[in-house]
Amino acid sequence: MLFLILSILCSVTVGVIFKVGRKYTLNTTQIVAWNYVFALLLCYFFYSPDLSAIDTSAPWSIYIPLGILLPTIFLFLAASIKHMGIVKTDAAQRLSLFIPILAAWLLFNEDFNSIKLLAFLIALPALLLILSKKTDNINNKWIYPAVVLVGFGVIDILFKQIALTTSLPFTTSLFIVFGISLILILAVALYEIVFKKAQFKSNNLLFGALVGLFNFGNILFYLKAHQAFAENPSTVFAAMNMGVIIIGSIIGIIVFKEKVSRYNYFGLLLAIVAIVLINISQVVT
Repeated sequence: MLFLILSILCSVTVGVIFKVGRKYTLNTTQIVAWNYVFALLLCYFFYSPDLSAIDTSAPWSIYIPLGILLPTIFLFLAASIKHMGIVKTDAAQRLSLFIPILAAWLLFNEDFNSIKLLAFLIALPALLLILSKKTDNINNKWIYPAVVLVGFGVIDILFKQIALTTSLPFTTSLFIVFGISLILILAVALYEIVFKKAQFKSNNLLFGALVGLFNFGNILFYLKAHQAFAENPSTVFAAMNMGVIIIGSIIGIIVFKEKVSRYNYFGLLLAIVAIVLINISQVVT
């Protein structure tokens, strides 16, 4: 349970950093790039991944799509926080748990009972209510949290597969994925510098270092939690997502004064109910 709590706190902190970053003139691509630089360094110096074990037998079919998805969804996450706020972004991100829950049933042969089905039926209106805004609001960029939802759902599935892979230590797998992500986002950053005349600024480095520290912690503790609950992957999915929705919402509403309607509040309540039902389903046969 400790690993889950630490992963939740790290995940929420990443969102807070991006939210605070709105006060400064920052380049999101450079922040994400520096994030992976520091995540790689932390992974290498603290866990000494066995790089000599990397060969063609490694699960590259998991590493490559995951390495591409991570920075891509990270950019959408930052855009969603900017346009929609922490409350709605965290809620959309964490309701993505229903994608890996389906995978737990279809791919990992986990039991799927009527309580989980009820949770799914509650989650859909919860998502619609959370993301709802007045129709005359031209800043309703719902596409960003929508992409975040789908993207993180797929990422959860891929990380679960890594956690179950025994051919390489998970820290080595993490190092490989971070490396692929860094190569991709560096290419994007260089494109912006050369063709869009983006400038290098030291505050991008600072924010990137902070994001890298907590992003590394989030993923590392998340993988450790999956190893600890190997027989019940949806327990990890549910507890992680419920914790982030609650804490992220509290911070967004109280600290950043984000505007949340009665419909949004009701959607958050339904989301929590849905996730609680997922937890209950683990002990009901």
